[in-house]
Amino acid sequence: MLVVDVLAGGVRGGTAIMFAALGETLAERAGVVNLGTEGCMLVGALGGYAVAAETGSPWLGLLAGALAGALLGLVHAAAVLWRGADQFATGLTLMFLGLGLTSLFGAAYVGSPAPGFDPVPVPVLGDLPIVGEILFRHDPVTYLSFAVAPLLWFLLGRTRTGLLVRTAGERADVLHAHGHSPALVRAAAVVAGAGLAGLGGAQLSTAYAHAWFEGMTAGRGFIAVALVIFAAWRPLWVMAGSYLFGAALAVAPALQARGQALNQFALDALPFVITLVILAILGRRTLRAAPEELRRVFAR
Repeated sequence: MLVVDVLAGGVRGGTAIMFAALGETLAERAGVVNLGTEGCMLVGALGGYAVAAETGSPWLGLLAGALAGALLGLVHAAAVLWRGADQFATGLTLMFLGLGLTSLFGAAYVGSPAPGFDPVPVPVLGDLPIVGEILFRHDPVTYLSFAVAPLLWFLLGRTRTGLLVRTAGERADVLHAHGHSPALVRAAAVVAGAGLAGLGGAQLSTAYAHAWFEGMTAGRGFIAVALVIFAAWRPLWVMAGSYLFGAALAVAPALQARGQALNQFALDALPFVITLVILAILGRRTLRAAPEELRRVFAR
């Protein structure tokens, strides 16, 4: 069934976007925009695939991908928070840095085999009609992602750590008055968020594509940044939006598998068209929900 295939593909294809978007949600709730999310995903994809190929362990590859993304995020945090660099310019620079580094060091892994994560149907649940095929016949990393959005929602809304992050994004002066460093809180959020983006990149190479090739994220990092805005910085909305974009990405292969002759370029552009349309509809209304410190960044 076409709809089931598209929805199941949406979950698989949306997982990498969701990891990246949740990481960007964490950073932006602390008051920092990271347009280098695409670069973090790229280094995570290469780091994950390369370590999996060298060690034979996709789990170590997943960890390496997260660490690679976090390292690039640390560069962004240091430049923006301690050197006063422009957040947008620095983020774009990091994106190109990630693209250049992965093009340079990833050439040896193009076409090279590496162990990855194969689908593991959940007993009983995987046999359910429709729902089982959509949700419970995926790889372990996709199952892991089901818990990340609720955990981030709980972290931001129900814990002291989340309160520090939200205060850094809303009223940094209050944070400073209570003896905490806004820069350190923001740096931690940016690095952790970039690590999640790297994890998304590693999922893309080790569980989704089972391959590495140059520029394989194909704009997913930018979709993740846009998704955070029209999800109004809410983790559970980010999760739903990620699956929507994943479904848009899954339309083309689902139709091709059924022999439908449609314009491939138009189908590939579909997720980006959806992004532009939603942003145009929401406009400034969504930005009013942004953290106060983030609104100042946009205003500048």
